[in-house]
Amino acid sequence: MAEGGIPVVVMGLGEVGRAIARRVLARPELILVGAVDPAQGIAGRPLDELLGAPAGGLTVAAEAAAALKVARGGVAILATTSSFEKALPQIQQAVRAGCSVVSTCEELAWPWLHHEAAADALDALCEQHDVAVVGTGVNPGFSLDRLPAFLAQVAGEVRHVRGLRVVDLAKRRDALRRKVGVGLSEAAFEQADERGELGHVGLAESAAMAAAGCGLEVDEVEEELVPLLAEEDAHGVKRGQVAGVQQVARAFSEGREVVRLELIIALGVDHPRDEVEIDADPPLRAVVPGGIPGEAATVHAVVHAALAVTERHGLITVLDLPAGR
Repeated sequence: MAEGGIPVVVMGLGEVGRAIARRVLARPELILVGAVDPAQGIAGRPLDELLGAPAGGLTVAAEAAAALKVARGGVAILATTSSFEKALPQIQQAVRAGCSVVSTCEELAWPWLHHEAAADALDALCEQHDVAVVGTGVNPGFSLDRLPAFLAQVAGEVRHVRGLRVVDLAKRRDALRRKVGVGLSEAAFEQADERGELGHVGLAESAAMAAAGCGLEVDEVEEELVPLLAEEDAHGVKRGQVAGVQQVARAFSEGREVVRLELIIALGVDHPRDEVEIDADPPLRAVVPGGIPGEAATVHAVVHAALAVTERHGLITVLDLPAGR
């Protein structure tokens, strides 16, 4: 382990990965010992040039093996993909190198939902190498899953959880616009949706995690994605084109809905916010006006997790991390 702090390797240096690297460099408890991204135009570049900040003379590597060797006993931070299946080989490589993993991979937030066997195998691999793996962020990772679980700690038996996240797309990255199909016709949206190209990844995982955190059994999770069409020309979108989406994940126990999470991402949407409501005794409701900012808050969530993950073992979730900083 690096002297004076936890050694960290950042894998994936897109916009979020670069922000994570900058934040790691700002934390004295963390020591950035490597950066990895095989993308053309990124691999081989001086990291300080890429970050616009001093980075200890590191150069971005195309392959992770050497950096992971230096970081043994520390943390690999993955900001590479939303897909558990695509992230899994990278995670396994880090685990076998003796590194715990913190990832922004949305499906890693609750991988047992769609990848139970692979998740159990990863858990066993983590135990074998005495490290931990966790997926974190804001959505999933906090707003619609960890936050309901926190509220449930001060309530009696929970009967139902409702969560709502409303995001003004006009203030978010272009990548998110593409992910929800902004500018498409309704027909083109339906075709892209059938190909699995649209929608926010991780809402179903959040529903499963919220249920677990609130003590609710779940045997089924359903998800629906509906386009929101522009009513007038605005924000570079013409009337009738897709201006956003409404996405709903519902978790059921023996046919009864126990969790309903709704995500509205649209251009110029009214009253952006995060809202959680717990049907229990006493009933509880929490609202964050304006909503928790996705990218910036994800960076902080990842760094805080990196400070705690080396003290744990196995494939864990954010529900296993400390409630405070």
